[in-house]
Amino acid sequence: MKSICVYCGSNPGEDPAFVDTARGVGRTLAERGIDVVYGGGRVGLMGELADAALEAGGRVIGIIPEFLALKEIAHLDLTELHVVQSMHARKAMMVQMSQAFIALPGGIGTMEELFEVWTWAQLGHHTHPVGLLNAAGYYDDLISFLDRMTHERFLAENHRRSLMIADRIDTLLAAFETYHAPPADVRIKTGQT
Repeated sequence: MKSICVYCGSNPGEDPAFVDTARGVGRTLAERGIDVVYGGGRVGLMGELADAALEAGGRVIGIIPEFLALKEIAHLDLTELHVVQSMHARKAMMVQMSQAFIALPGGIGTMEELFEVWTWAQLGHHTHPVGLLNAAGYYDDLISFLDRMTHERFLAENHRRSLMIADRIDTLLAAFETYHAPPADVRIKTGQT
């Protein structure tokens, strides 16, 4: 695995464990020779992730829309910084440049990115692993809701299992190594047999 896309907050959050986790992920990926692909910002967890990876000698590739770069939140010390026209272009390039995806704590932007890339996997648009790093239990309620979705048959068991969840980066990366994408599922189930 040469590159991993990391989705995370542009704020640091309240719990210091979130910053520690972001820095640990950046450092771990750099030490393993895995490029970090991320949203290109210098603030919040995004900046902590990038700085830690760079400090550990890693390669960091940022992708940021022009309107955000103009607000002076682009991280200008990255290995590569791509300024694109839109959020759609940003997400497409992030997927194109990555071989796996991890969501750290974040807000609605992080959620949107996670669910889109996971949906693309479900539909067969890519076969890369998607993971949720549950730092300090941040995603406990979301995990419960995903289990409810599965119980209510809105989410197939194999696609629920395809979202790998761990509270340590080493555990998540180990799961990525043995990942096999489930078959794409685009059927609409009507309850008829």
